Amino acid sequence: MNALGVRITRSAITAGQWRSILGTVNTNQRQQTFSSSASNDSNDGNCNKNNGNEITRKNITDADIKKSVFISQSYDIFTNLALEDWLYRNFDFSRHHVLLLWANDPCVVIGRHQNPFTEANVSKLMDKGITLARRNSGGGAVYHDRGNLNCTFFTPRERYNRKYNLNILTRALFREWAVKTEINKRDDIVINEKKISGTAAKLGHPNAYHHCTLLVSANKLHLGESLVKEDANYISKATASVRSPIRNLVDVNRTVNVPQLLSAVGYEFLRTSATELEDGGSTQTMKQRGFQLVNPTEKWFPGINVIRQEFSSWDWVLGKTPKFSVEKELAIKADEDKHLKMKLIVEVDKGLMTEIGIEMPSGERVPVVSQLQNKPYNEKNLNNIISALKLVSTDNVKQAINGL
Repeated sequence: MNALGVRITRSAITAGQWRSILGTVNTNQRQQTFSSSASNDSNDGNCNKNNGNEITRKNITDADIKKSVFISQSYDIFTNLALEDWLYRNFDFSRHHVLLLWANDPCVVIGRHQNPFTEANVSKLMDKGITLARRNSGGGAVYHDRGNLNCTFFTPRERYNRKYNLNILTRALFREWAVKTEINKRDDIVINEKKISGTAAKLGHPNAYHHCTLLVSANKLHLGESLVKEDANYISKATASVRSPIRNLVDVNRTVNVPQLLSAVGYEFLRTSATELEDGGSTQTMKQRGFQLVNPTEKWFPGINVIRQEFSSWDWVLGKTPKFSVEKELAIKADEDKHLKMKLIVEVDKGLMTEIGIEMPSGERVPVVSQLQNKPYNEKNLNNIISALKLVSTDNVKQAINGL
């Protein structure tokens, strides 16, 4: 049994055997830095483009392509994001298509271009022990736990086919449990218009991946509480998630579980032709490389620790947030019976509070000098500013707020 409870019919590989599989590593990409790999969702400009290799890849037929299902043995979101990124950077998928299956402990994962404070209640996540992570692809925010199966389909860029991948999932659900699903215009998988799977992608050169989730038995209470923005008015041009009603697969069929779903999706992938949605059955399955348990460690994937450190760093998770401002209404005491309404305005750039100001009842904006300027934006620091301002009398507010 593997970490997800699945019995693998082919033996798990060792680190030594894994080295032989890495004979298909793309050495032209292997030395990329995290920043160059993360530079663009649709185009990685620093990747080595070889027109000769591209022509060769286009001449590869379906029969030339082998398929593998890799199953991550980690439940750590940063480790799994690093594994996904490592494969994207280093593996040569021209003759070897890969489906990576993985699950995480409770976490919220936002898209590369999103603002975590408009997508999630960041302070509550910390209180509940739910990890906040930022992935390297676009798209919206999602909640993961062990009742959620994640699927990443790796191919060369020219064979990227999102509809093919989604149909692998819908076919697996129908074949195993007779669960009928639809793929909507946003490429979500839905049941009666309720989403069970969201999707995102990373398109580069020469590789691409499409990843998506499958909600099996996720904690819907935690999901709902986690994906609610903090109490303030945020002004941001960051990519916003499209909110949709969701459904767990167990709400449709109580027998669905993550281990069995992992097996069903994996076998559906292996039995299907590499470039067309043609079912080859057991004959096609036996031609493939089967299921492989992979251990995302430095021994197996040299350099993965550095990638994980980048994904888990403050600079990536919060510092990568697009510039935004936050506004909070305040009631400053004028006398014993009266309060004047003012507005606190904080400008945030690269996760830091670069400008702090008060908008007076007249509409005039007055800068605030505070020791918290250029400190990380978070609920605690924002509340400290608010608490200090509430002690200020409006009789001398302009002078006093410059000494906070």
